[in-house]
Amino acid sequence: MCSLEKRGNLFILTLTGQGVEHRLNPDLISSIIAALSQAKAQSTRGSALVTVSHGKFFCNGLDLDWVSAVATSNQEAQQHFDHLYDSLKQLVLAFISLPMPTVAAVNGHVAAAGVVLALCHDYVIMRRDRGVLYMSELDKGIGIPEVFMALFRAKISGSTRRDMLLRGLKIKGEEALKMGIVEAIYDGEEGATNAGTEMGNDLAKRNWDGEVYVEIRKGLYHELCGMLRMASNVIATPKL
Repeated sequence: MCSLEKRGNLFILTLTGQGVEHRLNPDLISSIIAALSQAKAQSTRGSALVTVSHGKFFCNGLDLDWVSAVATSNQEAQQHFDHLYDSLKQLVLAFISLPMPTVAAVNGHVAAAGVVLALCHDYVIMRRDRGVLYMSELDKGIGIPEVFMALFRAKISGSTRRDMLLRGLKIKGEEALKMGIVEAIYDGEEGATNAGTEMGNDLAKRNWDGEVYVEIRKGLYHELCGMLRMASNVIATPKL
């Protein structure tokens, strides 16, 4: 599942379970959203959050095995897919509305809805030596709901977005950095995790007002936030 640790002003959200794929099913999504709610409730001025994982995967997308296990017909399977997408939408909302900077330390493979999870964060860093970023929907014959397309439009530009979604590229760390998908790359799981923690601490040191931060984020991703029905608030608390 996941765990949340608070180190001063820094929250560490860890997808747990050595060797597992951290596929997104209702239980894991609910666990992450609960952890984000806890971080929000405990946040102070200058908080930040870093998401890391255990094992060779950061997140390997939606849990298709869960759908197969609970569905007894094609109609039920579609209903469970719809439920997963609705839950994933709520996960995106929880990250975008979190009043603090967020960093995804992608220290393993990340695919499909796992890419959505990573892009929910303000910053993404990745391993150089192992792991790929892969939008597998075209290869698997699965469409991408519009709200997640809005996330891709907000976070990834032009031909890079086209090639990710319409060529199904498996992108390694060096390529992801050149394409502007990630901020930086590091060697090894520990290297990526430590770098993510360091970035989170550096962001926390800026001591920003979380409510102001989230309002500016909403303005930056206006189309996405409109689809998530996130209302904007005018906040004026200048430093004098």
